[in-house]
Amino acid sequence: MDVLDRVAVLRAEGRDIVSLCAGEPAGGAPSLVSKAAAELHGSGRALTYTSALGIRELRSEIAGHYGRWYDLDLDPARVAVTTGSSGAFVLAFLAAFSVGDRVALARPGYPAYRNILHALGCEVVSIDCGPEVRFQPTPELLDAAHAESPLAGLIIASPANPTGTMVDRAELAAICAWCADHGVRLVSDEIYHGVTYPQPGADDPRGVCARELDDSAIVISSFSKYWGMTGWRLGWMLLPDDLARPVDALAGNVALCPPAPAQYSALAAFAAESYLECDAAVAEFARTRQLLLQSASRLGWGAAAPADGAFYYWADLGPQRSRWGSSTAYAGALLEEAGVAITPGGDFDDRSGARSVRLSFAAGRETVAEAIDRIAAFHARG
Repeated sequence: MDVLDRVAVLRAEGRDIVSLCAGEPAGGAPSLVSKAAAELHGSGRALTYTSALGIRELRSEIAGHYGRWYDLDLDPARVAVTTGSSGAFVLAFLAAFSVGDRVALARPGYPAYRNILHALGCEVVSIDCGPEVRFQPTPELLDAAHAESPLAGLIIASPANPTGTMVDRAELAAICAWCADHGVRLVSDEIYHGVTYPQPGADDPRGVCARELDDSAIVISSFSKYWGMTGWRLGWMLLPDDLARPVDALAGNVALCPPAPAQYSALAAFAAESYLECDAAVAEFARTRQLLLQSASRLGWGAAAPADGAFYYWADLGPQRSRWGSSTAYAGALLEEAGVAITPGGDFDDRSGARSVRLSFAAGRETVAEAIDRIAAFHARG
């Protein structure tokens, strides 16, 4: 967010900035969702509070979505609509964990997990997950963390931010079994499901839902990524039976209810036309990803994660490290001198992130192509 703030300042000064720091799809919401919002606001309808866990119609539509994508028969009463996935994480951690509980997560990983858990008094157990395990936790790594002191929870993300790596069905089944055997609550971040780049013939092209394998898992997702609705602040959570009432009670105190206009408009996200639009956007992400992979030598960085899903390119700085020392210094210079905004890796990995950067390719192929040209020219200047 500091980088975004600096981008805003530079643009206000008249600078031409290519911003690839935010995970924000350039296309925005599906057209039917935007149309529904316009009609809603033009109707003069009073937009009042809704139920704390969201309107019944939207909870039913989300349950139906899981039937279509994962062949799951979900009770809409176990769907909680939240103020973005961020609201879901706060509610899930409040309900599932107590002060002092040890909760494990992969490093590198999304920094908000760690920050929210710290704020709630939990002990964060960061597990080093490098390229040898495709940046994802394994039962063996969990065994080691659990042996130090018992874990209460595990957060996984597939596709993950910042690496874009995924766990397949067998890997997720092993993690679910490990959690069940050790009494560890699993929280599965699936907000990038659907934004995936599977190999031909893949069994689970959109990702595997943890609820296919474990009824006690908490699943968190969002309208922000596949549907491109970042600013609408609307997410959801699939709740196990024992957390349904606690989350309901907490939700009414934390945010009272999710945004009513976004909820009613989001009903249109589940129309067939909206899915087609979103799939077309994912196809464009795939083309942009391919451009990045083919341009690795021009970028002049080191080894990169495979980006199986999401829209991030996580790379070691490679030869740039010796010149700049840290990803923060490098990203700052790239922004000020070349007008390209990327994210330094420190927030994602507080141990080794100083040598890595994350580039978001959600802005589209033309924008990313321009950024690649600028980065190459920046390095050529020495």
